[in-house]
Amino acid sequence: MILSSVLQAIGLFLVTNIDDIIVLSLFFARGAGQRGTTARILIGQYLGVIGILGAAVLVSLGAGAFLPPEVIPYFGLIPLGLGLWAAWKAWRGDDDDDDDAKIEGKKVGVWTVAGVTFANGGDNIGVYVPVFLSVGPGAVVAYCIVFLALVAVLVGLAKFVATRRPIAEVLERWEHILFPIVLIGLGVFILISGGAFGL
Repeated sequence: MILSSVLQAIGLFLVTNIDDIIVLSLFFARGAGQRGTTARILIGQYLGVIGILGAAVLVSLGAGAFLPPEVIPYFGLIPLGLGLWAAWKAWRGDDDDDDDAKIEGKKVGVWTVAGVTFANGGDNIGVYVPVFLSVGPGAVVAYCIVFLALVAVLVGLAKFVATRRPIAEVLERWEHILFPIVLIGLGVFILISGGAFGL
């Protein structure tokens, strides 16, 4: 059970944070040659992710406490809706997720990285809440631990990507396809496993 939660957490973290690799690599490019850039980015990313997880846990605790259990599977509509919206934007070609614009004019400081990470994680909260509601408290703790462990890996990957532009271009090219597919699949899974709509 715990191993299953860990593997699911790894997959969920990777899919919801692919775009962070690009944003963080741009921060690395901006802070190239400055002392302490990696430490500032790492701390800022941790603060941003802790904020996202804290918000998701608080919302799921509130929803879990005040909603009847039979309503909880319908939270699968959130990632399903986000996935369909992302797919629609990708299909129309008007995906306004301009990573350069997110950090334009921003210095590489701890709070800047944290702020951009948190602002960029609004959809993450929308995805994490239904997942946290559909699993037990032990699994939520496992998810959070895995997510926090993977932050360092994410920052390391971003530093690697920052020095290899072709990799960044490949990630940027496929992220808009992978993200909606996984969100739609996650939403459908939550709905079906929870028995929503009599499924």
